[in-house]
Amino acid sequence: MALDDATAAFLAQAAEGGGKALHEMTPDEVRSMNDTFIDLYGPGPEMASVENLTVEAADGHAIPVRVLTPDDSPRGVFVYFHGGGWVVGTPDQFDTLARRLAVETGCTVVLPDYRLAPENIYPTAADDAWDVLQWTASRSDSALPLLVGGDSSGGNLAAVVAQRAVRENGPAVSLQVLVYPVTDHDFDNSSYADPANQLMLDKTSMIWFWDLYTPDAGVRRNWDVSPLHAEDLSGVAPAVVLLAEHDVLRDEGQAYAEKLTAAGVPVEVRVFDGQMHGFFQFVNILPGADAGIAYVGESVRAHLTSVVA
Repeated sequence: MALDDATAAFLAQAAEGGGKALHEMTPDEVRSMNDTFIDLYGPGPEMASVENLTVEAADGHAIPVRVLTPDDSPRGVFVYFHGGGWVVGTPDQFDTLARRLAVETGCTVVLPDYRLAPENIYPTAADDAWDVLQWTASRSDSALPLLVGGDSSGGNLAAVVAQRAVRENGPAVSLQVLVYPVTDHDFDNSSYADPANQLMLDKTSMIWFWDLYTPDAGVRRNWDVSPLHAEDLSGVAPAVVLLAEHDVLRDEGQAYAEKLTAAGVPVEVRVFDGQMHGFFQFVNILPGADAGIAYVGESVRAHLTSVVA
């Protein structure tokens, strides 16, 4: 189906403002542009507590994390990795979304400020994500389920740490929530080729992101870059996969869900019709974001009920 009216109007308004295409900007220019959305998102729900802490990475780097606890009795701990092509994104830009997720899921949300490319290329972001997961597990109540999730490149990092937890006998991940995740580096599949998907994120932009994160194209088949290329997904945490109809990443997200299912992993998939890549983060801007957050909240709550029962 066509883009929903709100998204079409949003894109039309953005086009009126002119400006360079994303791939024509510098990383700092894109980061500054993303900061302009913070005021549009507005403040998120009040939390019982908000802590800004640091995690010591394996290489000694201090990784900032924001810990958002919605109430006095959280049902789980949800490590959420923000999107942005491994190049852009900050906890401030995703604070409103994280607060909404905390309320909808009933979980404490841990929002890491992992290191970004091109200043820090692969595998830095993936290693930071792993260090944050281990830190979260070490300081959390062991009775609380541990969840991971993220959108786009953040979904990539969530899929990577869910795999790594099995590969390295790491923390027990109860559920992974993958919002239009990057799982492959194939720029020639049908969702990449579809003209209807060349919107806020298009093929050229994704190539730009990949080139900044993995300037050595030879590493892109590694499982912790392209998780779809993992040989064995058995034992990986159950997954909730949210996809957008008009998204260059739709096919690879669907393919990853199918590969998880083939490995015996319980998977719930939903494609949001009329939505573009990025809709999930546009809280208080696009109505589709509310529907996506509600879907994640419902799926997480149902999972938590099943594991506690």
